[in-house]
Amino acid sequence: MTTAVRWFRCAAIAETISWVGLLIGMFFKYVVVHDDIGVYIFGRVHGAMFVFYLATMVWVAVADRWPVTRWIVGLLAAIPPFTGLFFERWVERRPALVTT
Repeated sequence: MTTAVRWFRCAAIAETISWVGLLIGMFFKYVVVHDDIGVYIFGRVHGAMFVFYLATMVWVAVADRWPVTRWIVGLLAAIPPFTGLFFERWVERRPALVTT
């Protein structure tokens, strides 16, 4: 496993955890206490983890010479909650074919 893939795995896990925190913060904001401190904190954390996920995905994509379709799927997987982690697991099981 390359360094880029390890960082991508960490980024996918961190981005998923930040999604959980943001969703919990939203639940507390809109349902329980109507206070936005959870969204304020986890919104910023999730934003940073989102950028971290995208940066490491680009790193892996360039290093492993991904086809354009895999790039697009990876970018789209960053948007809905938790799909970045599923995409990372899928990429781990199906490495791109590297041609020289």
